[in-house]
Amino acid sequence: MTKLTYQPRGRYFEQFAVGDQLVTAARTITESDIVNFAGMTGDFNQIHTDAEFAAQGGFGQRVAHGLLVQSIATGLAVQSGIIEGTVLAFRELSAKFSLPVFIGDTVHVELEITETKALPRLGGGTINMKYAVYNQHGKAVQRGDWVMLIKSQGNG
Repeated sequence: MTKLTYQPRGRYFEQFAVGDQLVTAARTITESDIVNFAGMTGDFNQIHTDAEFAAQGGFGQRVAHGLLVQSIATGLAVQSGIIEGTVLAFRELSAKFSLPVFIGDTVHVELEITETKALPRLGGGTINMKYAVYNQHGKAVQRGDWVMLIKSQGNG
């Protein structure tokens, strides 16, 4: 009988290089996503949760929470496998929310490594990723930078 054990798919710090790029899978934003996020965070702002109120606003319909989209974006990055089992910490982020994301929109993330910095005392190094979240029309709805601490190969 074969015993299968978990093997992380993620890259180690030394395997990242400036200029590396990744396009994630896509995911459709649902009403359940918005309702669950509102319940989890307590953010029941009417622009997100009240269809009649939102219909009278500037976007004409409910919009997804910006931080919900940001959370989904990081989840898509993790699901790609590139940092699965090797990320030690999410250290920093900057974000600009450019366009609304509506129920039914499908988003994906495009990443590019812009900087690496070895931090041996922390067991790895940081990678800076420029990211953009695109909707199904190819328009960037969010963009910014993520800084993650990634495990060194010798510390696996």
